[in-house]
Amino acid sequence: MKTVRELAAEIVAREGGYVDDPSDPGGATKHGVTIGTMRRLGLDLTGDGKVDAEDVRRLTPDRAEAIFIEHYFQKPGIATLPDVLQPTVFDMFVNAGANAVKVLQYLLQDMGQDVEADGRIGPRTRSACEAALLEAGDLLADAYAIARRNYYYMLADSRPASRKYARRKDGGKGGWITRAEDFMQPRFRLTEAQHRERTSAWV
Repeated sequence: MKTVRELAAEIVAREGGYVDDPSDPGGATKHGVTIGTMRRLGLDLTGDGKVDAEDVRRLTPDRAEAIFIEHYFQKPGIATLPDVLQPTVFDMFVNAGANAVKVLQYLLQDMGQDVEADGRIGPRTRSACEAALLEAGDLLADAYAIARRNYYYMLADSRPASRKYARRKDGGKGGWITRAEDFMQPRFRLTEAQHRERTSAWV
């Protein structure tokens, strides 16, 4: 298994540099760290007494990795999940916050586990993961990645402004979908035709 530092470095590389997309509710972002997160953590990198877009621009990859490890891996309890789930849940938590845990909890419910979808990793969620792992083995990670992909599609269904993240201008798979599919075996990935069929109702 990769170390948490290696996972964080991959996330930073996947997220890319500075962006400030009006369609993205996260606002100004660099290396996957949003301006909201920086304000919450009080990261005034310019020392001018406020946290704004210029502070986001100054964020380094190393600092972003450290933020992810502490606030998106250790504090939410992802480090306490089964090893097979940690990379994919960690990656989605950076991308979607507590919804990453809710996706996991809804999946566990579908597998017959008694767990509440509250977005928090506690003893019941951990024990449900262990029970699901005994049943599904490493396929549990594939099942989560599929549930994650479905979440992105459903989010784009209800939020037209976000569809560009799920479908490219040429109709192919957008970043959200390819990101989810990076964490599943190739046999579970949608074909381009299946993806286009799934998104055919979008204007």
